[in-house]
Amino acid sequence: MKTPDQLIDDLIDLAFAEDLGDGDHTTLSTIGPDAMGRQHLLVKEEGILAGVDAARRVFERLDPKLKMTVAIEDGAHVCPGDIAFTVEGPVRSLLMAERTMLNIMQRMSGIATTTDKYQSRLEGLNCKVLDTRKTTPGMRILEKQAVAIGGGANHRIGLFDMILIKDNHVDFAGGITQAVESAKKYNAEHGKNLRIEVEVRNEDEIREALAVGVDRIMLDNFTPERTAEAVKLIRSINPDVEIESSGGITFDTLRAYGEAGVDFISVGALTHSVKGLDLSFKAC
Repeated sequence: MKTPDQLIDDLIDLAFAEDLGDGDHTTLSTIGPDAMGRQHLLVKEEGILAGVDAARRVFERLDPKLKMTVAIEDGAHVCPGDIAFTVEGPVRSLLMAERTMLNIMQRMSGIATTTDKYQSRLEGLNCKVLDTRKTTPGMRILEKQAVAIGGGANHRIGLFDMILIKDNHVDFAGGITQAVESAKKYNAEHGKNLRIEVEVRNEDEIREALAVGVDRIMLDNFTPERTAEAVKLIRSINPDVEIESSGGITFDTLRAYGEAGVDFISVGALTHSVKGLDLSFKAC
């Protein structure tokens, strides 16, 4: 299995391949090979900066002669006019790296900014906003890094680092008990210690999940009122089980779910429909 760094490098290579093709002919035809210059990343919109480390990898991977000096690190609150970093080196390389770097940083900063907004909505509560697997193909590692930079938490990276038994798994397996017992057997037989979460749809499934024993219960498409009742039931039986709310939760309803007493709220909107933060890379 590839490491996160290897996945990021693969993404950068693919981004260069689709953008540069057989060469940046505009730059190659207008800029001499020996021209040296400097550009800086200009913030044009208020938000949370994310992707500085990824930008460094972009520059290093395209041309090790590009030297980056960072003024503002990932996770900082930025305002229009802020200069996040400067990069010096061959002008051709600066121009060729620009769009790939900006695409990554604008996307990551938009996600971090949105996550910060959602997590701030839960201020004062012992509740964390989670991302989902509703990510841009190929960009999952970076997008989940952006969620963490913005103050949220990663639910799971993929299908490999947690057992999440959802409604379809339950129905195909013949019930929650059968699915969870099978998952526990799988863990034992394969020498794994993957945490087990199960999605429930009603009180009967909550009781069944608690009886068979799981690490986390996901309350799927419950109203805030039903969520509060479910939390009370779960805590009365097993106060150590983690509780997550999921399904159709918006910024406007987020606080109500947090106040119902859940530990986590998963929000697909953190990554699937985010506006990028306005940034530009200008000669200086």
